[in-house]
Amino acid sequence: MLNWKISMPMMLILFSIIGSCSQPSESVFSKDNIVPWCIVPFDARQRSPSERAEMLRDLGFKSLAYDWRDNNIPEFDEEIRQLNKNDIRMAAFWWSGGLPQNEEALKSSERMKVQLDFFRRNSLNLDVWVSITPEDLHNEPDDVRYTQLARRIDILAGELVKSGCRLGMYNHGGWGGEPENLVEIIKRVKSTNVGIVYNFHHAHEHLEKMPDAFMMMLPYLHCINLNGMNKDSPKILPLGQGTEDVEIIRMISESGYRGPVGIIGHVEDEDVEIVLKRNLEGLRKLLSEIGDNKALESYLK
Repeated sequence: MLNWKISMPMMLILFSIIGSCSQPSESVFSKDNIVPWCIVPFDARQRSPSERAEMLRDLGFKSLAYDWRDNNIPEFDEEIRQLNKNDIRMAAFWWSGGLPQNEEALKSSERMKVQLDFFRRNSLNLDVWVSITPEDLHNEPDDVRYTQLARRIDILAGELVKSGCRLGMYNHGGWGGEPENLVEIIKRVKSTNVGIVYNFHHAHEHLEKMPDAFMMMLPYLHCINLNGMNKDSPKILPLGQGTEDVEIIRMISESGYRGPVGIIGHVEDEDVEIVLKRNLEGLRKLLSEIGDNKALESYLK
């Protein structure tokens, strides 16, 4: 087990954040706040948009974070229609194509245009998730990288805000996924619609930095995606089966974070419905262990 005690400087930040915002009565882990993620390409049944929406409805979900592959592009509009039909909101969307080098690159990229047109055509005000890839980096000092990436993020964020969308920097490993680097980039971003999407399945190497790293990101967090967590491996593990899971759930609960909470499919050779059920059951087990009875009640409805 790792050391999960919050340091005094981070404790002061926590008190400041909690004291500056009105706290809702519902638990952050209430069922209505849970968002499935990594379920479109990771599904052995390869469901159609209608089958996927019906499955999410039957499991009691109210929203979806949408990841996709090129074969899903012709289905974008149908996905929205089916989600709306089943009273499910597309809450987030995976951005493909990287960060634009400049405004001209954003306008000339067919891949980026397809996504932006989809948002506009369907009047979507959702969160757009983008990762910083090795292709976005150059052999420069960190301060130069922070400034260059912030400029490129501002270009994309400036376009997204026209549709009422936010931009979330998504940790996906490497330099661009380190909590310290994500925070330093955001400090240099001018746009007010930019934050962090933090994924525990890409954060095993960050566990020894917790809870301080989480508290550092907290003011900027748009979403967190859960995963069963051991210090080393495996990368994907059902919730409730990791040695660090209870402490992670307790840390989030006590931090004052009140954004959406994702659970992931991310298992290619299984029916994603079974994977989601397994993670929901694991989450309920963890909530019972930390005594979050308000959240548990929401799973009985």
